[in-house]
Amino acid sequence: MRRRVISLAALAVLAAVGAAAAPEALARPRAADTVGEDPVDWTPHVLDGEVEAITVVGDTVVVGGEFSTVVDSEVEYQYERRNIFAFDLRTGAVLDFAPDVDGEVMSLAPGPDGSVFVGGAFQGIDGRYGRGLARLDLATGEPVEGFDAMINWGDVRALVPSGGWLYLAGSFSAVDDVARLGLARIDPDTGAVDPRFDARLSAPEIGRVKVEDIAITPSGDRLLAVGAFTRVGSTRRVQAAMFDLTRPKATLAPWSTDAYTPLCRDGFDTYMRGADFSPDGGYLVIVTTGRLSGRRLTCDTAARFETYAPGRTDPTWVNHTGGDSLYAVEIIGGAVYVGGHQRWLDNPYGHESEGPGAVSRPGVGAIHPETGMALPWNPTRTRGVGVKAFAATPLGLLVGSDTDELGREFHGRVGLFPRPE
Repeated sequence: MRRRVISLAALAVLAAVGAAAAPEALARPRAADTVGEDPVDWTPHVLDGEVEAITVVGDTVVVGGEFSTVVDSEVEYQYERRNIFAFDLRTGAVLDFAPDVDGEVMSLAPGPDGSVFVGGAFQGIDGRYGRGLARLDLATGEPVEGFDAMINWGDVRALVPSGGWLYLAGSFSAVDDVARLGLARIDPDTGAVDPRFDARLSAPEIGRVKVEDIAITPSGDRLLAVGAFTRVGSTRRVQAAMFDLTRPKATLAPWSTDAYTPLCRDGFDTYMRGADFSPDGGYLVIVTTGRLSGRRLTCDTAARFETYAPGRTDPTWVNHTGGDSLYAVEIIGGAVYVGGHQRWLDNPYGHESEGPGAVSRPGVGAIHPETGMALPWNPTRTRGVGVKAFAATPLGLLVGSDTDELGREFHGRVGLFPRPE
């Protein structure tokens, strides 16, 4: 299907009119095109803190964040779990996997041979020093021998395995004493830094580099980084940059956008929060915070971009919350799922309020990938700080947050919306 890329100003007007009038040309898909609104009953509950990361390794779900107590789905058995735990995807049974992580877990990714990569702001695991990064055996919970990578300071906010490498992003400035500002590529078995991949990110206008999230196309040919940076080498790239991974050496792809050049409210070194590529890799969606609304801005929005658009590009569409933050995005099937502490979508004229055409989508919602309008899917959740984690599974969509009501029923910080039968 041919798609037109239009300016932000024109797009905002169309979004507002479309949300108010809902013409048949922009009709939303039926609810069956999304996951169900009633979460499954077998997932366990996290009773305190917040969930910030979820990944799936086979039939094992690994959950990370800042918490200490987990209970089974029936709230009968309690487990002490310090910032990380695992459960069976199909039964919800809490597993014996119980590493002692001494700080916040912010990112997770599947590892080889039944292992999981763990990133965050911790200093060590099970009393063994290893700042911000580890590879753990899922059977034992022990660090995998031979993987010795660690960061110098800061944190690891995103982990993505691809093409035989592990990519990591965050606020660090070195990995194993090799200088890498916010983004690096390492050997998944040994943790050795790849000397051929150096994104050369910098942020002279901001002060320091912090990459909030990275996403890689399913084919492994493109990497998108979003966060606090304004340069890639000598080339200007404000808060979003794409890299060509088809060559061993890091290469800036011929894609750029000025959509995130305008400032949001003072105090944000970056208002980027999450990104994801579509299952076919043809487009991507970026979600933001910013605490500032306005139809001409990309603060507090979800925005679609075409992956292979040459040169400078505007968003294909922008969906506004009206001033509430979005933290997470996951594209599966015929929907773009977004999570945060938003109250509305389709709200370009809202200013911490319900503007013309806005639809209520508290805490979690879904957007039509072609029109950019909110889908009917509206399970609701208690808003809190917001959804920080999504994970697609064969059974449906996992959601991690900091509150205990999802789909109008009790689900302590973790829930699974099932795929339609």
